[in-house]
Amino acid sequence: MLRLTDLRLPIEHTPEQLTAAVLHRLRLVPADLRRLHIHKRSHDARKRDALQFVYSLDLELADAAAVLKRFHNDPQVRPTPDMEYRFVVAQAPAGVPLRPVVVGFGPAGIFAALILAQMGLRPLVLERGRAVRERTKDTWDLWRKHTLHPESNVQFGEGGAGTFSDGKLYSQIKDPRHLSRKVLTEFVKAGAPEEILYVAKPHIGTFRLVGMVEKMRAEIESLGGEIRFGQRVADLRIEDGHVRGVVLAGGEEIRADHVILALGHSARDTFEMLHARGVFMEVKPFSVGFRIEHPQALIDRARLGKQAGNPLLGAADYKLVHHAHNGRSVYSFCMCPGGQVVAATSEPGCVVTNGMSQYSRAERNANAGIVVGISPEDFGGAPGDPLAGIAFQRKLEQRAFELGGGTYDAPAQRVGDFLAGHPSEALGEVVPSYQPGVKLTDLSSALPDYAIAAIREALPAFDRQIRGFAMADAMLTGVETRTSSPLRITRGKDFQSLNIKGLYPAGEGAGYAGGILSAGVDGIEVAEAVALDITSR
Repeated sequence: MLRLTDLRLPIEHTPEQLTAAVLHRLRLVPADLRRLHIHKRSHDARKRDALQFVYSLDLELADAAAVLKRFHNDPQVRPTPDMEYRFVVAQAPAGVPLRPVVVGFGPAGIFAALILAQMGLRPLVLERGRAVRERTKDTWDLWRKHTLHPESNVQFGEGGAGTFSDGKLYSQIKDPRHLSRKVLTEFVKAGAPEEILYVAKPHIGTFRLVGMVEKMRAEIESLGGEIRFGQRVADLRIEDGHVRGVVLAGGEEIRADHVILALGHSARDTFEMLHARGVFMEVKPFSVGFRIEHPQALIDRARLGKQAGNPLLGAADYKLVHHAHNGRSVYSFCMCPGGQVVAATSEPGCVVTNGMSQYSRAERNANAGIVVGISPEDFGGAPGDPLAGIAFQRKLEQRAFELGGGTYDAPAQRVGDFLAGHPSEALGEVVPSYQPGVKLTDLSSALPDYAIAAIREALPAFDRQIRGFAMADAMLTGVETRTSSPLRITRGKDFQSLNIKGLYPAGEGAGYAGGILSAGVDGIEVAEAVALDITSR
């Protein structure tokens, strides 16, 4: 196979025109091309009136060697890399004494358990939340009835926080082994559309993720794995610097020599337990801010010009960054085209926002986090305290709860009023999508002064890139605090905790991922490390 990259065609083109472009580019005749496979397709929107699709193609040719020889100096013509996934352990040996334990069943935990199961190691998964369909009902209780279930919500339960998101499946991680391909392939097998294998910015959407997660759970169980819901790990058993098991909140003790911690970024009580047990952790930077909402049609026009609304392109997205005069960086985070802002708290007395989209991305509003980078120096508390970021997050979330009226409604403000420095008293064109509801107020006390100043400077700057971004009627809803884990459970090159052998921190909660795809890849790598350690004994 031969890979041809950076082949450009107008948005409106036929499959025959794509084939003709390949033949012309490589100076071939039809008989030379046996098969054409789309590896990646993106679009170039830099010239709004002349948008193009940009292709990366894998080609089966009658004589690939001759073509490669003819184009040996062309960086856009290369052999197709081998992206097939190969297990580090083809099949586990008989008599493995203790099952590996996976704590958490979000993307990292799912893929860690799946890989272990596919290698015959029969993992035991412990998830504090409920199965995905029951969890969905619990989440709707908060969105519709102001009722929070602390153990089953947007953050906790089967599928992890990514279940109630846009379902984005792209990442900027380095991936020399093409492990992301394994993640995407498993998702397609579980019911995701095949287009996620080749579109540049694949996404699934919440409703599809629910069914996919159930199918992946079924495969793990069919291979000898076990998933137990409503099982919160309350303690670790550690002997001579090696983990020897976990203790559940109900008192049950489970023996294990290999424990994967795939906790997610909101397992604050578990982080506190790990700190008390002496597991090495470090505080790390993250970002805080608000969700902003605009009419999706405004974003489409600004980004796609006359192609706005073209079903081949779908709802437009954006990515924005501004470096403020006070030294802070402000950027868009987790942009959700045609989506909604959702209540994402997991603690009583706190308000947290996040963004979510369905596969269709057909809702009226676009939303994104507009967040400010903060560092451990901003957190206060004892120097080097790994839990300081959690305390910082909680303080902002409790303040948002107060500003929202103490009912899990979120504080909100029109952008025009936010920039002018006075509270909002009425909605304009943009109706906020946050459920259970919003309370109009002044957001200036919802974040530290430096963050408010940086966002006020950034919004007009973003307006120069996307006309209308700082429109007076755009809505800000607070607060966005859980952009990433506030700490890192540091591990070595063997993927084990620096000071507790047999303990394998994984995924976003451990500080080693930032989204569904990267968490899935990290889960695979950690599972491989566990399998190698088990089979080397």
